[in-house]
Amino acid sequence: MIQYIRSVIFITQMYIAMPIVGLGFAPWAMFSRRGAYAACKTYSRYVFWTARWMVGMRCEVRGTVPQGEALIAAKHQSFLDIMMIFTALPAAKFIMKKEILMTPIIGQYAKRLGCVAVDRGKRGAAIDKMVSDVNAGRAEPGQLIIYSQGTRVAPGAKLPYKVGTAVLYGQLGQPCVPVATNVGVLWPKRGMLRKPGVAVVEFLPAIEPGQTRDAFMSTLETMVEEKSDALMAEAGFTYDGHSHAD
Repeated sequence: MIQYIRSVIFITQMYIAMPIVGLGFAPWAMFSRRGAYAACKTYSRYVFWTARWMVGMRCEVRGTVPQGEALIAAKHQSFLDIMMIFTALPAAKFIMKKEILMTPIIGQYAKRLGCVAVDRGKRGAAIDKMVSDVNAGRAEPGQLIIYSQGTRVAPGAKLPYKVGTAVLYGQLGQPCVPVATNVGVLWPKRGMLRKPGVAVVEFLPAIEPGQTRDAFMSTLETMVEEKSDALMAEAGFTYDGHSHAD
């Protein structure tokens, strides 16, 4: 019960802080993409800091973080992995569902960062638009983040990897860096409870350009799923649907 109350207080103050930081940085962010990055990373670091002392959750980034242009294909379990991956990278932008662009503050900053919006309800058209938008934005070097399963996936759940990642991999001709995570064990996609422990995102060895679509998808899924399973086990998750922290 005490952890639940701490979680509610943490979540409440986290969402109160969002518009404060967003509006505070707005004059700089309006005229400079650096300002938009500074705002988002400042907010994320504030969340990491408060998570540590309010609910006992420590955020840790592992592996070699790419500094140059790369496609980042990540496991997605909750809002926390978005903040952790974004903050670790020097110039990140996301492939995201277009509805997010209509969200107050978050949507405006997403546009300013050059995030690529797609309509998930029309898969073929979404992939075509994704590729064209990405190509149009190539003048802005950085790391393009895509969630290969298309949505948040709870620990223990299985969801297929979508072909959009392979299309981008072939089109961009850049290394693809897989990212595994266990954050959903401590910060679930639904519910208010936040658990103590170490939330990890881990950047895995890059998949170099040139693989066939089938080989790439198989390699990506195997790498991300095996490492995510290991990280979730480290956080106390077991496939009977419970964790040792429960």
